[in-house]
Amino acid sequence: MTPTGATAADAAAPNSATNAEAEERRRHREEARLIRTREASARKNSASRDGQWAAGDKTPLNPNEEMKSVGDPLEVRERIENLYSKWGFWSIPPGDLRGRFRWWGLYTQRRQGIDGGKTAILDAHQLDDEYFMLRIRSDGGQLSVAQAREIGKISEEFGRDTADVSDRQNIQLHWIRIEDVPEIFRRVEAVGLFCTEACGDVPRVILGSPVAGIAKDELIDPTPNINEITDKYIGDPQFTNLPRKFKTAITGTPVPDILHEVQDVAFCAVEHPEFGVGYDLWVGGGLSINPHLGIRLGVFVKPEQVSEVWAGVVGIFRDHGYRRLRTRARLKFLVKAWGGEKFLQVLQDDYLGYTLPEGPAPKVGKPGARGDHVGINEQRDGNYFVGVAPVAGRISGTKLQEIANITEAVGSDRIRLTPLQKILVLDIPEPSVNDVVNGLRALELDSNPREFHRNVIACTGIEYCKLAIVETKATAREVVKKLDDIFPTLDTPITVHVNGCPNSCARVQTADIGFKGQLVLDEESGEQVPGYQVHLGGRLGRGDDNDFGRKIRAHKVTQDGMPDYVERVTKNFLADRVGEETFADWAFRAEEELIK
Repeated sequence: MTPTGATAADAAAPNSATNAEAEERRRHREEARLIRTREASARKNSASRDGQWAAGDKTPLNPNEEMKSVGDPLEVRERIENLYSKWGFWSIPPGDLRGRFRWWGLYTQRRQGIDGGKTAILDAHQLDDEYFMLRIRSDGGQLSVAQAREIGKISEEFGRDTADVSDRQNIQLHWIRIEDVPEIFRRVEAVGLFCTEACGDVPRVILGSPVAGIAKDELIDPTPNINEITDKYIGDPQFTNLPRKFKTAITGTPVPDILHEVQDVAFCAVEHPEFGVGYDLWVGGGLSINPHLGIRLGVFVKPEQVSEVWAGVVGIFRDHGYRRLRTRARLKFLVKAWGGEKFLQVLQDDYLGYTLPEGPAPKVGKPGARGDHVGINEQRDGNYFVGVAPVAGRISGTKLQEIANITEAVGSDRIRLTPLQKILVLDIPEPSVNDVVNGLRALELDSNPREFHRNVIACTGIEYCKLAIVETKATAREVVKKLDDIFPTLDTPITVHVNGCPNSCARVQTADIGFKGQLVLDEESGEQVPGYQVHLGGRLGRGDDNDFGRKIRAHKVTQDGMPDYVERVTKNFLADRVGEETFADWAFRAEEELIK
């Protein structure tokens, strides 16, 4: 009997590991053949169609839509627990392995030793290792001591002590075996966390201000709104089949700290002259190969309306989003085609049934203002929080447990992760601040790091990611090690973002210096080597002055030459800047020879 939600090809699980790889390849080819056959029929005379459900076009027009049409992808959990965890990795059919597993935070990780030149050449089953990356949801970046400690234990026991803070405010583990997944799910859920929809074509982890409820300048605590959305809608079948992933961010601070301009939907705290404190609504932001800044709809959302408005925006994406081509299946393409006026009209008329009042825009931060919350900071209640910067988000399960111990020892139960791969310990009594600072420093987590240490972020990279072309974490660490020694007293922030492929998980277009991984020509050897396309001067949080980084035609940097490039450009900036000019402003006006 075919398990619920699986295709006929999915059911053909081998009973042993004998010739497992050959069987996997055969099954992969068969499933691909069946899907191509169905797609060929479905796509006949469909070149002008976009797969919009609202237009009555529900015929699956690509393999991902075909996979989702069979059944709710969340149903795969039953097979994980009752079949695959008992039968082993080679029992998992392709439709589940590379499709539905994502709905439970699981991606196959990259087989070790495969260089970046083969990323776009090898088939999926050749890139797959027999291990998984696991994302654990922590919406708003919120972790209790028990939760942080348990993730650390899971990492140590099941994930070779790996743990990375992602720029979606959650923890990623690696080296996870399918046999261990049910136990991991049990332990994660026992401490009030979950992996539901941590990946997949669903509402992903919600970004929230890491200083929610404690910031001195906070207008409103967004935590109740974040919790209401996750409680009501994560796992709800009405939103488990979106055209692609959907990213949300909510902040209650007057100067947004959740990169609202590059989210599918964002709610930014404002004070309305008539209705009091609520949120300004943004839609349609996103990066990757076709970056698009989100747009203000110019309306005010009351706190009690947030979850309903959120569901309306997600509903528009589900019903009107473009499903035919995965490269156009993000909300930003629909917003760009419709414009804000039409989007707002559809939201109000078809999904809300009421009109949202006009509202003010969020305040704009000063150029160079920091939103990473690193350092020792006083809370509104007189306690303190300490923010530290693990290099490019890399920590470990052991360190995560130690952070939990340090937090607990001073009577706190709140740890926060940030969208910039930082970690905060909250609710520290003033006499205990030095204890926390010294305890974290002993873990190589400094609350007063030098500038490059503080301002580097990096995606997973070729170490584990099947999409990556180049290394990221180690390269970022090399930049920090070299540049902080060269510029120990740098007096201005310079952000460096390192990404392993063109998808911009590390937000290269928004960095002062962003590196997008690709193969480049080494002028000395004449051969293609790992390297980066360079983006310079990305600017967010500046209202009408927001912009993506500047690119110079045909300008590339090799991976080995990247630290030297950052050194050269930094020296040119320091010599050529005018007054308190920021790096981003300088990068847009500088002559090309100064930024090459």
